[in-house]
Amino acid sequence: MTDLPSGWERATLADLLIRIEAGRSFTCEPRPAADNEWGVIKVSAMTWGEFREDENKAVPLGRDIDPNHEIRPGDLLVSRANTVDYVGAPVLVGACRPRLLLSDKSLRLIVSEDVDRRWLLYALSSPGVRNAISARATGTKDSMRNISQRALSEIELAVPPLIEQQQIVELLEGQLVRVEVGLKYCHEVAINLIELNRSIMLGLRDKALSQGGELVRLGDIASTTLGKMLDSKRNEGIPTPYLRNVNVRWGKFDLSNIETVPMSEDQRRHFALESGDLLVCEGGEPGRCAIWPGSASLIAYQKALHRIRPSGKVKPQWLEVMIQEAARNGRMTGLLTGTTIKHLPQEKLRSLLIPLPSVDVQDRLVEEFESMRQLMIRLESSMCEAVLRAKSLRGMLLSEGVGGRLTPRLAHAEPVSGLLEQIRKQRTAHEAVRRLGGRQGQELMSKASRTEASSGTILAPISTSAPKTSIQETLL
Repeated sequence: MTDLPSGWERATLADLLIRIEAGRSFTCEPRPAADNEWGVIKVSAMTWGEFREDENKAVPLGRDIDPNHEIRPGDLLVSRANTVDYVGAPVLVGACRPRLLLSDKSLRLIVSEDVDRRWLLYALSSPGVRNAISARATGTKDSMRNISQRALSEIELAVPPLIEQQQIVELLEGQLVRVEVGLKYCHEVAINLIELNRSIMLGLRDKALSQGGELVRLGDIASTTLGKMLDSKRNEGIPTPYLRNVNVRWGKFDLSNIETVPMSEDQRRHFALESGDLLVCEGGEPGRCAIWPGSASLIAYQKALHRIRPSGKVKPQWLEVMIQEAARNGRMTGLLTGTTIKHLPQEKLRSLLIPLPSVDVQDRLVEEFESMRQLMIRLESSMCEAVLRAKSLRGMLLSEGVGGRLTPRLAHAEPVSGLLEQIRKQRTAHEAVRRLGGRQGQELMSKASRTEASSGTILAPISTSAPKTSIQETLL
């Protein structure tokens, strides 16, 4: 903001806090903590705009626990390490289970009682501040960025008087709840479309069997070949474009990022794709597949993909639908190997049972599916547009709201300069107590409290009571 509303002041995040607290790193068990165990929160507990207490890992028995790191209702937490989109993402803790600890990738903002922490949550969630946090984050990979306490504390905010902070919160909560209801509706429609797609494909399978189709092994009606093994020490020859697992989506291809690999002439001929080839993902999301439409120039494929070339008995379009049906309805689950990362070995793929009616029936059922698929694509497109509009509206509301452009000015509001000075005194007193500890620290705190009381403001301890549940607790 270049021009601040009357009575506002520019300040850093540090100016509004008593301090920032960080957790510690534990070697934890790869499971959530039981009710009677201590758990350390994961980054995902703070990523999606609401605090998710089940996103934690169990602390092994016998570890030293610092109870000061326990998360409490009302805490304002920030993700110190996350993806480029979510690093520094804030979340306000509502009701939560006991025995949950801050991790070394989480920060707790101890907010002054003279600042509305709900307003601060909105301010930290606004697009301008989010961009500033992302710009200060370090790291070379978008998959993991880090923001230091110092960099976070130096983020600038436009600070209104406390009474205007509360007014902004009231307005935003009233408007953003409508946006969240719309987003929830879009999410429910998207889930229903997935279920509808599964049901339609299952119906086609049943129709094929009822109209003379027999179950046959995929390997008996098509040839399958895995793609080129990528080996930097052995790859020699002509740079050749090739498709990877990430390029194959459900029923289509993403060709925005095509890489090349050196291949000999024999390899280029062997791994070249032809129009009508069906590519099936071997790992990642096994069974995801699409029919290659052909290309003007040669393009190959890597080992993470199966290439299926149907015989004259089966159409590639029918195979695509039935392989998707098997993957989406769990019929392929028994063929997969691996635990964390699933794989679809070639021999397992060849053993997949495919209903095989006559070619005429295949064509008719594929045409029926295609008409339904186009309808679902239009519905999905409408939902995506609605989600984008809702998120854009949410960002605009946050920007305009925390910028003071949606609420009237209050002439009787206490100047922000006084608020910032009050917070500075609180921070000094709390720091003195922390350094000295014991009786001397308590006496200093008591003296600071009497001084502030004489000026009309009482120095209150940091509250740990849970705030009222509201939309800001689920706001990204």
